Amino acid sequence: MAEIVYMPKLSDTMTEGVVASWIKNVGDSVKNGEIIAEIETDKATMEFESFYDGVLLYIGVDTGKTAPVNAILAIIGEKGEDISGLLSGDAAAATTTTEKIVVPETPIATPAPTVKAEPLVEASKPAPIVAQNTSVDRVFASPLAKKLAEEKGIDISFVAGTGEFGRITKRDVDHYIPYNGQQKLKNNNTVGVESYTDEPISQMRKTIAKRLAESKFTAPHFYLTMDIDMDNAIQMRKSLGALEVKVSYNDFVVKAVALALKKHPNVNSSWLGDVIRRNQHVHVGVAVAVEDGLLVPVIRFADGKSLTEISSEVKDLAGKAKTKKLQPSDWEGNTFTISNLGMFGIESFTAIVNPPDSCILAIGGIKEIPVVKNGQVVPGNVMKVTLSCDHRVVDGATGSAFLLSFKEYMENPVALVM
Repeated sequence: MAEIVYMPKLSDTMTEGVVASWIKNVGDSVKNGEIIAEIETDKATMEFESFYDGVLLYIGVDTGKTAPVNAILAIIGEKGEDISGLLSGDAAAATTTTEKIVVPETPIATPAPTVKAEPLVEASKPAPIVAQNTSVDRVFASPLAKKLAEEKGIDISFVAGTGEFGRITKRDVDHYIPYNGQQKLKNNNTVGVESYTDEPISQMRKTIAKRLAESKFTAPHFYLTMDIDMDNAIQMRKSLGALEVKVSYNDFVVKAVALALKKHPNVNSSWLGDVIRRNQHVHVGVAVAVEDGLLVPVIRFADGKSLTEISSEVKDLAGKAKTKKLQPSDWEGNTFTISNLGMFGIESFTAIVNPPDSCILAIGGIKEIPVVKNGQVVPGNVMKVTLSCDHRVVDGATGSAFLLSFKEYMENPVALVM
């Protein structure tokens, strides 16, 4: 008996998914546990396994197309099985029919409708379409197709789209052959001519927009900024490096935050509407910039991990984030978030609280400036940090006390390795 495969909910925030690619085609045999497609969620591209044995009879969502959770993704059954009943009514209307196999036993004759006669045009396979140079380039392509074209060095504006409304898909890029060996030169804007490109919004960017807009306009934010003397941290890192222990300043920050949160559980909290949840465990989220936006993998029980353990875990999770290999267990459960832009030369900034956290710490770069020590002006290394707080949970005095503890750990980093 044929079984319907629905668009899965692969993350807690997922409302719709994009089919990045189909591993199986209509007519292929499928086994339980076999990968049939790759689904792009708001946070990662994940492999999707079949739960059934049989033949792939129907594909409900084309490569590069979007469908809501629980929409018909595919149908798996016996070869030649009639699946028209499964596609009738609302189910057929709610999904995009792309391919199906229906093999009736006997053709059923139905009266032909009366239609106005139209001139007949002989059907023929369309010739390959070659995009021409234009003064205004508008590219309508899936994020996956754009990424693949960039990797292959293909100017995507020369690729003919076969998707809905001429959208360029991964398949179009895979089958693209340059016309007469020519490629359009990039950045050939003509002086005095307006041009722009409309890019479809990725699932990740949609989720970022929704969640952070809700946070910014729902949670009453306030901000606390403090200078951290990094001289001792710099010396500590050099000493560890001499022992071939490779850690970053960001690893110092994660550990210092984790220890400070244990001292100040009111900051390690969440606003849940009817209650405030005080977390006894410390799970620190570390914001990682990726192509389509921002992901926040989580260092679990960070207060109990060494600097080297934190360093190894951050590197591993950041690599997974950039290749979209993170699993839900990698990004769920944060109780506090760190956003570090210091490596980009940013001196200071404010960040939007990442729900369900009540606070997020923005880390600026280390800057060498004149400072006063023991009554004398001397060179110093200072790092500015800004704590964004949800005032429903954290008051000014509470946030300030947390920052003071964080400052003590960062300025006396020997405590981080004890």
